[in-house]
Amino acid sequence: MFRWLRASNMSKLPVLGYKELVKVFEGLGYKHIRTKGDHMIFEKHGSLRPVVIPKYKNVPIFIIKNNLKSAGLSEEEFLKLLRG
Repeated sequence: MFRWLRASNMSKLPVLGYKELVKVFEGLGYKHIRTKGDHMIFEKHGSLRPVVIPKYKNVPIFIIKNNLKSAGLSEEEFLKLLRG
């Protein structure tokens, strides 16, 4: 489903494709609002910032981390959602 790519001092987050990220955030209650170019914008009632997921085969970890921060999720919570 996803590949675990990390260096010894890097994050423990996997590099994911956009489809997997969409499933996780939709599972958290985020709704696809619009698409602008290659970027899908998701919003959730009560959330201060939207989550932006680019339509990349491998979404860079820094983008995943920014989206986790926007959603108020820790890396550990995110990893549980991926595994569960």
